[in-house]
Amino acid sequence: MSELLEKAKNLVAEKIADIPTPEANVDDVDLKTFTRECIEFNAKVSVSNPYSHPLPICAISYSLKSAGREIATGKIPDPGSLKGRGITNLEVPVKVPYNILISLARDIGADWDIDYELNLGLIIDLPVVGDITIPISSKGEIKLPTLKDMMF
Repeated sequence: MSELLEKAKNLVAEKIADIPTPEANVDDVDLKTFTRECIEFNAKVSVSNPYSHPLPICAISYSLKSAGREIATGKIPDPGSLKGRGITNLEVPVKVPYNILISLARDIGADWDIDYELNLGLIIDLPVVGDITIPISSKGEIKLPTLKDMMF
């Protein structure tokens, strides 16, 4: 009896492992806006859904690191859903307080950009399987505007 139960578990595990899941990419990270309190960056993410029906996104968690330090973290609850059999473009706003940017002055001053590592977790509700997290990671640099850019 235990052998039969073990075989059934293995069969279910194999079938679940073969289930296609949505795939995601970070297309771009850019400066969106700046206020008196913070600078807001915008991560553009494209997610492809292999299923014919929409899938709800439960949440998006994010972590932005620069110079080996975490400079912003957060979670966006219930950002919508993925289109069925298509690509959904998402925008993830990331707010970084100025006092944290000041601590990165050496990195920024050297080349007037921020070297970053962005880690996202896209939590999606798959029918039958339940919630899955799609990890997405991106590294690059964000050019900061100069005074000349802001004046003109």
